[in-house]
Amino acid sequence: MISDVDGDGGIAHGALLAAFAAAAIGDDDRMLAGLRDRIRREIGDAALVDSAAVAGLFNAIDRVADATGIPLEDAKAADSADLRQDLGIDRFHSVTQR
Repeated sequence: MISDVDGDGGIAHGALLAAFAAAAIGDDDRMLAGLRDRIRREIGDAALVDSAAVAGLFNAIDRVADATGIPLEDAKAADSADLRQDLGIDRFHSVTQR
């Protein structure tokens, strides 16, 4: 999970980029704006564009996988079983058709 990142992950500006990714999918607009400004100051406009594009692409890839019915990997299915049951996700038609 993004919020569990500690440090820079071994890449330049990794902690800043991880914080931006978490903010991009979060609901704190002020934090996101601050991180956008910080990325622009510290690593430039191109890095901001690239970072936003990567965050958007990962969101899109996930939605495409969901929409096309790509099955959940066994390990992820096991890890999310309780959550899916609590949310009632397993009762959806697409899940029962696998």
